[in-house]
Amino acid sequence: MALGRRLPLALLLVLALAACGGSKKQATPPQQTTTDAAGCRSVTPPAGKARTESKPTKRLDPAKTYEVQIATNCGSFTIRLAVKTSPATTASFASLVQKHFFDGTVFHRIVPGFVIQGGDPTGSGSGGPGYTTVDIPPASTRYTLGVVAMAKTGAEPAGTSGSQFFVVTAQDAQLPPDYAVLGTIAKGQAVVGKIGELGDPSSGGQGVPTETVEIEKATLTVH
Repeated sequence: MALGRRLPLALLLVLALAACGGSKKQATPPQQTTTDAAGCRSVTPPAGKARTESKPTKRLDPAKTYEVQIATNCGSFTIRLAVKTSPATTASFASLVQKHFFDGTVFHRIVPGFVIQGGDPTGSGSGGPGYTTVDIPPASTRYTLGVVAMAKTGAEPAGTSGSQFFVVTAQDAQLPPDYAVLGTIAKGQAVVGKIGELGDPSSGGQGVPTETVEIEKATLTVH
């Protein structure tokens, strides 16, 4: 089983409308925001929906630095894309960000001490953009703390990716070099760690979130 729509074998082993009266206008009461002990704002789970996007044909400029800020109800973190080593993967991810593909999606799998996983528009763990790309990672690839890689099923070849990605929260996830590397966390590792604690440890390794963590907006920056 692979890290994607299903869990990897490595894990299983190691693991209001205001009313008007007369001539007076009634003010709308301010909405109250609830924040939990982890500092996450309470949000209504977004409705998942299938999406299909066109596969990009243009690669990113390897002479430039591309970063994607992921803003969630638990805070923000930034991914620095591995443009040189994963040209197809990064071009696809950047294209999806610009199409607001990730906005309003959730981290559907959170496994404490392992990974947080999102990028599925359906929220079911089986969705994607309707196409795949391939960047076969080197045999020496290690998925250590802060590495961001793309999820895939066990039936797909090494380096295959759609839109689902995972961020490693373990010191070393001890995964085989099968997953295309998207990049690394450049900022907000503490936020990633906080999100990484919001999984049910009694869910048999399935990574069932204990609360909704929503990607409210993903933004691409080029330097």
